[in-house]
Amino acid sequence: MNKGEETRQKIIAAAAPLFNKQGYAGCVIKDIMAATGLEKGGIYRHFESKEEIAAEAFDYAWTVSSALRRDGLDEISDPVDRLKHHIARFVRRSSIPGGCPLLNTGVDSDNGNPILRERVRNALKGWQRMIRTILSDGIAAGTVRDDVDPEKVSRIIISGLEGGMLISRIEKNDLALKDAMEHLDAYLEARVRAEVPPKGLAAPAKRRAL
Repeated sequence: MNKGEETRQKIIAAAAPLFNKQGYAGCVIKDIMAATGLEKGGIYRHFESKEEIAAEAFDYAWTVSSALRRDGLDEISDPVDRLKHHIARFVRRSSIPGGCPLLNTGVDSDNGNPILRERVRNALKGWQRMIRTILSDGIAAGTVRDDVDPEKVSRIIISGLEGGMLISRIEKNDLALKDAMEHLDAYLEARVRAEVPPKGLAAPAKRRAL
C-alpha cells in the first residue's frame, strides 16, 4: 500500500464512526478534518465528493461489524448453533461507534442519496445470503428441517435483530435486543432444527412449510 492509499484508508476509518453516529447530513467536512488532522484539500485529493467518502465509510463500517458478528462461526459445525452464535455476537459485541451501520445508514438514506441506499441494499443481500447458505447446508446435511424456507428465516432473523436494536436505542437499554435474541433462539430450536428420532424409530412426518 502506497502513501496515498494509506492516507485514503486513514480518512475512511476516521470518517466511518462519524457518519454512523451523525448521519450523512450531520457529518460535515470539518468533522473529518478534525478526526484526521488533514486540511480540506488534503481530504478531497483522495475523494471526489463527500458522498464518495460516505459510501466508502459505510463499506468500512459494515466490514468491521460483519467480521465481529461472524467471528467463530467457522468453528461451529451445527447450522442452528452457528446461527445462534451469530445472533449472540450481534447482541453482545459492539462494533463501529453509533450502532449497526445497516440500520443507521438505511434510515439515513431512505429519502435520498441513492448511492448510499444501494450500498445498504447490497450489504443486506450479503447478510441474507450468509444466513441462507448456513440453512441450506443444514437442510442438505439433515440437521435443519427440510420444509424450512431459508429466505424467510433470514428475513425473520435480520428483522428481529434490527428491530430489537432500534427499540433498545429508543429506550436506551438493551432489553428489547435481548428479548429478540431469546425469541430467535427459541424459534430456531422449535421451527428450524431438525428432529432426530430415537434409534430404531422412523423420522417424523414432514410438517407444513414455514
